[in-house]
Amino acid sequence: MRAALAALLGGYLLGTVPFGLLLTLAAGLGDIRRIGSGNIGATNVLRTGRKALAAAVLLLDALKGAVAVLLGARLLGWPAAPEAGLGAVLGHCFPVWLGFRGGKGVATGLGMVLALAWPAGLATAAIWLAGALATRISSASALLACAVAPLLVWAVAGSRPALATLGAVVLIVARHYANIRRLLAGTEPRIGQGR
Repeated sequence: MRAALAALLGGYLLGTVPFGLLLTLAAGLGDIRRIGSGNIGATNVLRTGRKALAAAVLLLDALKGAVAVLLGARLLGWPAAPEAGLGAVLGHCFPVWLGFRGGKGVATGLGMVLALAWPAGLATAAIWLAGALATRISSASALLACAVAPLLVWAVAGSRPALATLGAVVLIVARHYANIRRLLAGTEPRIGQGR
């Protein structure tokens, strides 16, 4: 129990690093929270028109989830690794340094899944990409990938990693509440547009 709590806390602290905010500030684009949706994730960074910067944010946010899992496993043992990944998603979504207003956790969650069970992670990434190409709606593709990720992880790695993945999915879906409302209303913008 102590190892799981330590992993959750360590993962949380790692997850709070706001790469989207830091990179856009370093690039001279100002505070990303004042652009588009106000989110610190890669999709909102893409709205600045800087595709390479958005790709860097996507990669770094995914690395937060993966590194949390791998560090948790190395320092506290593999059984604590899923909680470290869940902590990273929690930290990305609710970073203490930004008044608990962070990103939506999709890339960090994907990194977590890749580190927990790479075949499930690759399948989840493929579903995410296929959904994005088919719909051109970032939130729809993310939610589609989230719907299957816990099942894929369970099939590859068992129940504990799958439960942690399910916890991450609950956080991600909750952060997409406004997107879900717009999807149902048919007003959700496509990738590169609006909010």
